[in-house]
Amino acid sequence: MNIAGKNLGKKFGKNWVFRNLDIEIIPGDFLALTGPNGSGKSTLLQIISGYLSPSVGKVLHDGKNLDPDHFKLISFTSPYVEFPEEMTLTEFLKFHSSFRRQILTSEEVSKRSQLPLNKRISEFSTGMKQRVQLCTAFYYENEAIFMDEPTSNLDDQGFEWWKNELNLRDQNTPLILASNQKREIELSRATISLKDKNLL
Repeated sequence: MNIAGKNLGKKFGKNWVFRNLDIEIIPGDFLALTGPNGSGKSTLLQIISGYLSPSVGKVLHDGKNLDPDHFKLISFTSPYVEFPEEMTLTEFLKFHSSFRRQILTSEEVSKRSQLPLNKRISEFSTGMKQRVQLCTAFYYENEAIFMDEPTSNLDDQGFEWWKNELNLRDQNTPLILASNQKREIELSRATISLKDKNLL
């Protein structure tokens, strides 16, 4: 998937988070949006994924305006995204497969992620819940992957799992993450820093 953002700007109330921003992402890109808290990296990630509308500018996926069906083609993970925790992992994986094709069996997902299939997600730890979200990026067909602070709730073992799955994913699928964590950023192939005041 090719992703293009032209003259993007976002403001809340009277305050601009950023503006005059162009971005282009092509298949195979692994891009990190960086900057301190409040710099707009999570906001930009939501805009280029289609989960948030810009105040000015336009986002195109494969040269087309976004429509509801595009959400079936992408994965967006974030610690603040809610999902149905009353389900077991088995039920959640089956539910998510109604949106996009699961590329591993549920048993394989459980083994790779080290998550129990028949336990309710509401009983999982915070780190385990974050792994559930990341499973939707790694173990389903996606044309683009967007990750906001993907390892913020993971311990060292969880980080190594995430890093390993990054290497095993389809390398043609563009991946864009928003982070200010050095160990996440240094794995990317390119960065865009939103602390550049020229954007305002």
